[in-house]
Amino acid sequence: MKFDFSTLSPIERYKLISSTVVPRPIAWVSTCDAEGRPNAGPFSFFNAFGEDPPVLGFAINDRRPGDRKDTGRNIRETGDFVVNMVADHQAEEMNITAAEFRPEVDEFAEAGLEAVPSEMVRAPRIGGSPVSFECELLQIVELGPHRSLVLGRIVLMHVVDEAVRDAARYHIDTPGLRLLGRMQGNWYVRTADALEIPRIIPGPGKIAE
Repeated sequence: MKFDFSTLSPIERYKLISSTVVPRPIAWVSTCDAEGRPNAGPFSFFNAFGEDPPVLGFAINDRRPGDRKDTGRNIRETGDFVVNMVADHQAEEMNITAAEFRPEVDEFAEAGLEAVPSEMVRAPRIGGSPVSFECELLQIVELGPHRSLVLGRIVLMHVVDEAVRDAARYHIDTPGLRLLGRMQGNWYVRTADALEIPRIIPGPGKIAE
C-alpha cells in the first residue's frame, strides 16, 4: 500500500505518521507567561537533535492560524522553557495537562503538580519528573499556518539521584527512569522493557577512514 502525502489532508497524514513513528518520547513542557503564571502541556512530536550545541525540539500544532497555544505564546514572550520527561506513574497527570484549557487556567493546579523553581530559566520544572531540561529558546521554525518547531538549547539538566549510576562517567540508569513513550491514539508504552544489541565492529579493512 502506498500513500501519496500530496493528496492527503493534515489529519490523514497525522494518522499515518503517529501510528508508525513509534514509540515517541514525550516532552512535558512547562513554561510561564510574562507575569509568571505557569503552564504545562505534553508534546510527542519531540526529540533531541544533537549535543554540540545540545538541542531539544518539539512541534506545536496551534488551534488555528493566529490562535497560539499557551506553550508557544509563553515561549515567545519569555524565551525559555523546561522539557520534563514523563515517568509511568505520572501518566494521569500528564493526560490532564493535555486537555484544551483556557489560557487563564493553571494546569499545574488542575493536575495537582508541584511547580519547582528552575535555576537558570524562568519557567518552572514539574516536580516528580525523573528528568528535566532547562532550555533557552534557540529558534522557532514556522512550518505552516498553524504549526511551528520550537528548538531549545539545554542549559541545565536535572536527573533524580537514584537514576544516576556513575556521575563521574555520566552513566544513567535509563530503564530505571521508567519513562512513558507515545504510541498511536490513546496508547502509550513503558520504556523499561529494553533490548540490548551490541554494536558491530567491522573487521580489518572495513572500518571507515
